Amino acid sequence: MQDVNWGMIGCGNVTEKKAGAPAINKVPHSKLVAVMARKAEKAADYARRHGVPRWYTDVDALINDAEVNAVYIATPPDVHLDYAARVIKAGKAVYIEKPMARTYAECEEINKLAQDAGVPVFVAYYRRTLPYFVKLKELIDSGVIGDIRLVNIILHWQPYDEETGRNPQPRWRVFPEISGGGHFHDLASHQFDYLEYVLGKIRYARGISRNQAGLYPADDIVVANFEFENGIIGNGSWCYTINKEQRIDQATLIGSKGKITFSFFESSIITVETSDGLDRHDVPYPAHVQQPLLETIVRQLRGEGRSPGSGESGARANLVMDWIVAKHQPGDDK
Repeated sequence: MQDVNWGMIGCGNVTEKKAGAPAINKVPHSKLVAVMARKAEKAADYARRHGVPRWYTDVDALINDAEVNAVYIATPPDVHLDYAARVIKAGKAVYIEKPMARTYAECEEINKLAQDAGVPVFVAYYRRTLPYFVKLKELIDSGVIGDIRLVNIILHWQPYDEETGRNPQPRWRVFPEISGGGHFHDLASHQFDYLEYVLGKIRYARGISRNQAGLYPADDIVVANFEFENGIIGNGSWCYTINKEQRIDQATLIGSKGKITFSFFESSIITVETSDGLDRHDVPYPAHVQQPLLETIVRQLRGEGRSPGSGESGARANLVMDWIVAKHQPGDDK
């Protein structure tokens, strides 16, 4: 295609700055031409504020808009399979918010439909193209810390304000029937996607997931061990009910010659420690974090290159998380 004319399903927070019109319209040969939300006032307001020509309250009307040739599904995961299937049936490229779906089985169904129809599928794992993580990959690939032996992830956050207090109103992310899990599924999906991108496929993962604090239905603490096909070992702990003073987002790659410490979500600093000393790399995030990934998607759709992710790679994060919370077991999908 010459130009990518996007239709967008959903007008939530992720579309206001990370993606949506602010990112899509800054990509060459890319434009958001239609949006859809279930509430007319929300769709109309988004279209007005962002200069989008048309808005809908019916998903099929947006998908079948003659000008739309690619669709961004910016909704909670419970409708990703349904909406992706409709977009694929219409023969249009589909870009899906992460996680790709609630389970690996749902992801695989999307990929099967896309393969049969010859339609490209992309997933919003934008860390593959963010400058911070591009720099991190360069450091890993350079061998500055030698052969990588161990990956350690620590993500401990306090509860969100709406999850506590006299009248708590937790959001959709902590209701498994909507999100597939809890904050672990929302955030660890980014982590596992990126780790597989830079270190290769994970072949084994087991974990323990529990709800300790009872603030919402989903698990609020997860611990896991995992192993990559190349022999690298990993472990992690994710807890979302700690005291805010103990909040930490830290990942460490330990190699034969040193270690790299970085943050998946909160810091712009990458630290490299070897026998030669300590190096710090400060790589700020761009204003619209999905814009670099969208640029690669548009180039692929125009026949000018390949995006670093796909529906197949996007499904892998769900598979690993399913292994960890025992929805699936390693070896089930050989």
